[in-house]
Amino acid sequence: MTATIGLIGAMKEEIELLLAGMKNVKQHTYAGIHYAEGDIYGQHVVVCKSGVGKVNAAITTQMLIEKFNISKVIFTGVGGAVHPELEIGDIVVSTTCIQHDMDVTPLGFKRGEIPYQEVSAFPADSDLIRLAEKACDQLSVPFRKGIVLSGDQFIASKETVRGLYEQFDGACVEMEGAAVAQVCYMNDVPFVILRGMSDKADGSAHVNFAEFTVKASHKSHKIVESMLLELS
Repeated sequence: MTATIGLIGAMKEEIELLLAGMKNVKQHTYAGIHYAEGDIYGQHVVVCKSGVGKVNAAITTQMLIEKFNISKVIFTGVGGAVHPELEIGDIVVSTTCIQHDMDVTPLGFKRGEIPYQEVSAFPADSDLIRLAEKACDQLSVPFRKGIVLSGDQFIASKETVRGLYEQFDGACVEMEGAAVAQVCYMNDVPFVILRGMSDKADGSAHVNFAEFTVKASHKSHKIVESMLLELS
């Protein structure tokens, strides 16, 4: 079977441009999740929408890896800026991913540490990071490499954002990346998480989230396109 690149987004807006550009499409459904298999720029890919949250993301990623001959995974979508220098529309390229809502501190573990497990911060693939950096540079898109923080919470508090930055040195916060990262790590599949900043996770998301989700998704799509062209 041909080596295949897995492309995941959490929401429709995050994958519809990828789906529109696919050729020779075959549809598959596993565990209620739809996978579109086909070609983009000469690359064999599978595009899927995970749904929101870490459980959905983990199931989607495991099925993706098991059912297709996945050589690498790129997750694209939107997130909330945590690093104070990030602006709406900027891109975060993951260096590592951590579950910020993993909290077993009463038993002596650090926040974000998964008990009795050797790795809790899951490193992205260095080659995919470099490809993403190159794509951002070529497209003149402002970006920052950094830690992607994931939790089953929509963060909308300036105080919480400040705490995430101070405690984890996080770049952005979202709801799926660390689950994708952990599954890829456990299956020895290279990955990178790309997040376009749709809001500043500061309580103003109700004003700009829908509008900037579309804009950020378009930017992320162009970066993924550029990466696929480079890989081909």
